[in-house]
Amino acid sequence: MIEITINKSNDGLIHSFTISGHALFANSGDDIVCAGVSAVSFGSINAVISLTGITPIIKQGKDGGFISCTIPGNIPGETRDKIQLLLEGMIVSLETIERDYGKYVTITYN
Repeated sequence: MIEITINKSNDGLIHSFTISGHALFANSGDDIVCAGVSAVSFGSINAVISLTGITPIIKQGKDGGFISCTIPGNIPGETRDKIQLLLEGMIVSLETIERDYGKYVTITYN
């Protein structure tokens, strides 16, 4: 199962997320759940970098079953708002995958 953890601060801002595990929906290379989660999460990270100029702190596992993304602190308000919008869009997409493939993906919020 893919486990997604979204970490929000007390003011509701997303400051990090972690994705770990494997969907095991299908064989490697044919797993649409894994591919969907990967495309959404990596696309969102790339959008943050490209559209805001901010590079998150990213940690990845060697087997492709882990990624952690932390947004640096002290970002100007307008840029922070853009990042939040991009990450909220990511969450909407991940929630859609969870809704349709909940046996293989779970999202928790901290």
